[in-house]
Amino acid sequence: MGPARQKVLDSRWRPLRIWRRRLQQKLRKAITRMRRQEGSPGHLARGLAIGVFIGCLPIFGLQMLVSLGLASTMRGNRFLAMAGTWISNPITNLPLFWLSYQLGTLLLGPGPAGLQLKDLNPNNLAGLGWAFSIRLILGSVLIGGLLAVASGVGYRQWLQHRRRRLATPPQ
Repeated sequence: MGPARQKVLDSRWRPLRIWRRRLQQKLRKAITRMRRQEGSPGHLARGLAIGVFIGCLPIFGLQMLVSLGLASTMRGNRFLAMAGTWISNPITNLPLFWLSYQLGTLLLGPGPAGLQLKDLNPNNLAGLGWAFSIRLILGSVLIGGLLAVASGVGYRQWLQHRRRRLATPPQ
């Protein structure tokens, strides 16, 4: 490949490299902001746990608002509560809610519809009604509670370890 051809290819990929660089900078800023939140480890961990719990619930479009209100009520970090809801996103929604439904079905028994993965489309879900909803909600609450406890305890321990390490001078 000649130098002229290489120059054309480089100019075509330049916008993509610029976009990738900007995205990396934004992600670094967001991670730095999350790490520099002020408050006690319990306050911060409680906010994250609230967000993760609410993020596991099937209340699309309301997750951030509900987590913000709950974090304010329970004295958790509001920013981390809203960030914790990102556990459910377009990539994780289907696996998370499918697992929730399966757990609900395991505990309550199969519903009258016997839902399969191929049945997951908006037209069929509306017709399944209560039998589907109760299994999904029960599974979501249990999985959300488990993930909330794990993330809250893990984040609190990590914060305490990090603060101890920063407080002790190097020897």
